[in-house]
Amino acid sequence: MNRKILKLSVPNILTNLTVPLLGTVDTALMGRMDSEAYLGAVAVGSLIFSFIYWGFGFLRMGTVGLIAQLYGQKDEEGMADVVARAMAVAILGAVFLLVFQVGIEYLAFSALSGSEEVESLGKVYFKIRMWAAPASLAIYVLIGFFLGVQNAYYPLLMTLLINVVNIVLNFYFVQSLDMTVDGVAWATVIAQYTGLILGIILFLKSYRYLISKLNWSRIFRWEEMKAFWTLNRDIFIRTFCLIFALAFFTDRSANQGDMVLAVNAVLLQFVNWLSYAVDGFAYAAESLTGKYKGAKNYIKLNKAIKYSFIWGLGLSVLFSVFYAIFGVGLLGVFTDKLLVIEAAKPYMIWIIIIPVFGSVCYIWDGIFIGLTASVAMRNSMLISCILYLLFYLVFIHVFEWGNHGLWGAFLLFLIARGWIQSYWYLKNPMFKLNNK
Repeated sequence: MNRKILKLSVPNILTNLTVPLLGTVDTALMGRMDSEAYLGAVAVGSLIFSFIYWGFGFLRMGTVGLIAQLYGQKDEEGMADVVARAMAVAILGAVFLLVFQVGIEYLAFSALSGSEEVESLGKVYFKIRMWAAPASLAIYVLIGFFLGVQNAYYPLLMTLLINVVNIVLNFYFVQSLDMTVDGVAWATVIAQYTGLILGIILFLKSYRYLISKLNWSRIFRWEEMKAFWTLNRDIFIRTFCLIFALAFFTDRSANQGDMVLAVNAVLLQFVNWLSYAVDGFAYAAESLTGKYKGAKNYIKLNKAIKYSFIWGLGLSVLFSVFYAIFGVGLLGVFTDKLLVIEAAKPYMIWIIIIPVFGSVCYIWDGIFIGLTASVAMRNSMLISCILYLLFYLVFIHVFEWGNHGLWGAFLLFLIARGWIQSYWYLKNPMFKLNNK
């Protein structure tokens, strides 16, 4: 079991770590501009696209769980149907985003706090990056499919290409052509379409046979569509709540001024590195738990859950130790502004604590996705978000802890998710997966 987990998780970890690497480059380039507003603009613009694209994250998460279970059942027709159904939703979603992008821009920037300069630069970033929507949503489906069939190598190739192209173009546009947020946005658009082309080539190379299994009348059959939408509705609500929590964090950061916004944008890069690394084991859990549930092999299912936690939490401890030793020194990677670095140092304690106490929820998310336990995912996130807001109100308005209160509430939000998910798994009858 350890070998199977590592075979899936190592490529996933490498894949995931290229994502925060891109964010690190964006932050580093904008953090060296003549105003912290550039850094804040990219942070706000990226947050908006987190709302948009993570809102469609069910295209990956729902696809992984369904494909993995069908893969365990060796149901090739069902796999073909799921991919086609998910890709049709991705196309419709992209059309919706492009048609209504003006309204989305208005609502997004009206909801977020920030200076006029941050908002102006953020809108430039938004208008350009929106054109990556069709590629981004289609990539979700392809990666979800590849992970579902236990192939972590193809997502690694796709993500590496996307981020290498993105990083190279970032440096070229910003440093050679003297572009700013517009260069960062165009680099993302070009990289996304490059990755999509590679994903299509890889799919046709190894899974072309599934095309012959398609039956279009079966794809949109009511029973299958209802199950598909019910699963993805719950995942959408869960993901929306997560994005809300992150948006609230960024908004409350901006409410404290551009300096705090810049500081928290830098510190969140550390959290991103952690989450994407541990998600490598969560993705392995998605694939394996879905496969074993589909095959009704509960002995291996329980082993996959157990060892995913051992590996994931072990990696989290290493992150805490690494951040404790090197965290302050790494601040200079993200910005050369001494004022931002000095302002960030008092909050590094949260970056050291979060990996150990906040990572349980990452592993549970992967397990729940593989089990297609969407209701439990949704409800645990809803409760955690309510607790998050309550923690924030107490820490800010009662104890007046300022930015420390914001970070404290965020940590307790992560811990609450993990505790609630653990309780649901142990106590809810739908999770009584025995060894029969």
